[in-house]
Amino acid sequence: MAIEGHHLVDRRGAPSRVCEMRFIAGLCLPFFVALLSASPPEAVVVRGSLANSQETFRTKKQGRVVFLGGSITENATGHCAMIPDWLQSRFPETKFTVVNAGISSTCSHTGAFRLERDVLKDGPVDLLFVEFAVNDNQDAVHTREQAIRGMEGIIRHVRRSSPETDIVMIDFVNPQMLKQFQKGEIPVSVAAHEAVAQHHDVPSVNVGAALAEEIAAGRKTWDQNYGGTHPNPEGYRFASDLISSVLSRAWDAPGATGPHPIPEPLDPDSFGNGRFLDPGTAAWMGGWTAGKCGAELLPLGAIRGGFLTETVTVASEPGAAMTLQFEGNCLGVFVLAGPDAGVLEISVDEGPFVAHDLYHQHSAQLNYPRTVILQQGLSRGGHQAVLRVAAEKNAASKGHRISILQFTVNP
Repeated sequence: MAIEGHHLVDRRGAPSRVCEMRFIAGLCLPFFVALLSASPPEAVVVRGSLANSQETFRTKKQGRVVFLGGSITENATGHCAMIPDWLQSRFPETKFTVVNAGISSTCSHTGAFRLERDVLKDGPVDLLFVEFAVNDNQDAVHTREQAIRGMEGIIRHVRRSSPETDIVMIDFVNPQMLKQFQKGEIPVSVAAHEAVAQHHDVPSVNVGAALAEEIAAGRKTWDQNYGGTHPNPEGYRFASDLISSVLSRAWDAPGATGPHPIPEPLDPDSFGNGRFLDPGTAAWMGGWTAGKCGAELLPLGAIRGGFLTETVTVASEPGAAMTLQFEGNCLGVFVLAGPDAGVLEISVDEGPFVAHDLYHQHSAQLNYPRTVILQQGLSRGGHQAVLRVAAEKNAASKGHRISILQFTVNP
């Protein structure tokens, strides 16, 4: 693949794009508007600096590289294998520790809340790759606001906890998103993530935009050459070449080392302090039990192997309740929503109960992992919640089961 065939832009040290737009518009507004509407989104954008990881790889001869995302990341033979191979070829004397922190079906919200457990707990990360555009689009169906809150939460949490970590954002693509790119539109999740990347000076790779360009030119097809939502080896190679082009351009030009700056958030309610809260900290009022994930507690639907070692807190009878003390501006649950997933009601600080249907479109055969935000926009500080299993249920569900892996909070 010839990277030169794609829109590849270097934003480092460039004047404000807004200023550029105003200047050009002032000279010739009609021409500028026509040019803007005809321009496809940029496939690869180099922003900020990736000099910290380069310096570590060069001088310390070691590096910790983490991939965070959904099933596209979890695939052990995809870009999570190809990029480390490329890194090893560029730094042949460096010993790399590579962590695949992908969990199928999960969105950027889950990523923000599990970041401490799955990415940061073992120490500083030198280079982090993040992908959630597809799952924010097709699984969580997030609005722009919710996609920003998840992705910005990840970026800000990393910047505070490991300020010298270099980050690269990757936007993969599904058929619906590809059709939007082919019509000159930008999917909501990609637009939201790119807004975060621009605001926080994070380089990004837009696989969908690049693929739409290749298909239009007759050089690739969606099914055969790329392989679908979960790419085939050629598709992963296509994405990996784009990712390595970001790294090469960033490392081939001088860049500043040191802590990355942290601007004010795009959304003050983004999950920048997101973390899990053990359900065992709640006070159960009857009807709940806890144990390892398995058929005894989750009798219906498949359970992915990665969850079989985790503890799940379960209730299946309407009226089963618990109280929870927590801090922060939101409360959610990371659940396994299976064929019998129920409706969870919540009251915060003695407010009215609000019902949340946990059954998902993919729950019919699978205990589907998903994060559901129960309350947000709360005042910062301490709160008390009452949670209970509702009497009503989704018409497609076979029961009322609530299966909580973790509470999610943003203190």
